[in-house]
Amino acid sequence: MTLERPALPEPDGGPFRVRMDLAYDGAPFSGWAAQPGLWTVQGLVEDALAVLLRRPVRITVAGRTDAGVHARGQVVHFDLTAAEWYGLARGRDLDPGVSLRRRLHGVLNKELTMAAREAGQQRRAIDAHGGAVEVLSAVPAPAGYDARFSALWRRYSYRICDLPENRDPLSRHTTLWFKAPLDIGLMNQAADGVLGIRDFLSFCKPRTGSTTIRELQEFSFSRGADGVITTHIQADAFCHNMVRSLVGGSLLVGSGERRPQWLADRLAARIRDSKSLLAPPHPLVLEEVRYPADAELAGRAELTRAHRE
Repeated sequence: MTLERPALPEPDGGPFRVRMDLAYDGAPFSGWAAQPGLWTVQGLVEDALAVLLRRPVRITVAGRTDAGVHARGQVVHFDLTAAEWYGLARGRDLDPGVSLRRRLHGVLNKELTMAAREAGQQRRAIDAHGGAVEVLSAVPAPAGYDARFSALWRRYSYRICDLPENRDPLSRHTTLWFKAPLDIGLMNQAADGVLGIRDFLSFCKPRTGSTTIRELQEFSFSRGADGVITTHIQADAFCHNMVRSLVGGSLLVGSGERRPQWLADRLAARIRDSKSLLAPPHPLVLEEVRYPADAELAGRAELTRAHRE
């Protein structure tokens, strides 16, 4: 099958859509979504785009992340005019997407380090704030593309160290140091019991007017050569706090506090109460967002909207 290629904007044409891939360290931020008076990834990126384009720019994200959660494969879209797109190269023979990535790198790092500079911190402390948000690519999007609704699935990872002798201080900001040894066989048994299309109300913080029905496509635990456990979890989409709640419940199973069947029983009960354990956010990473073939993007977006809204 021949795939449709992104249509390059005509210099005198109207608005068109840009896909931008991001990676970020979520530790300094109060989550993805822009909030008044709080430092967020969306707020920072939109402010940086406004500096370059000299107007407000609203971005749509594939998956909102909570405070302290990281991303290696976040995806957003936003709309520009053709003049704005070609103007990013500032008259040079340079791909506008490459120019956007380079210029955003500078603006983002300036914003990230400004507070440290104004506080008179030492150079090493100032540099430590830079690089928390990086633009990986920016390209014209295919027709019908929507970063949120066109997505087929999102994949996260979550690292857990359950043995003191395996604790690595250099990775402590992205790894949970758990208090007791974990049985990943029991955890995988529990995880198998919640796969498929289910109502995940028991493991979500519901948003008004939104469904909690999701398709959990992968949920497993593996122990690496370094002794650290990695959680692999993938779904068509995730509700608010869903990943951390599922991991938290699995920790109770792996430590022997609950039976493997407990996770499925909680799912069937469709209640959210104090028995649930919300795992800490700092080891959680959005690894990848997958989209269908270009010709199927618009249809996928339409189908997703019908199910979610």
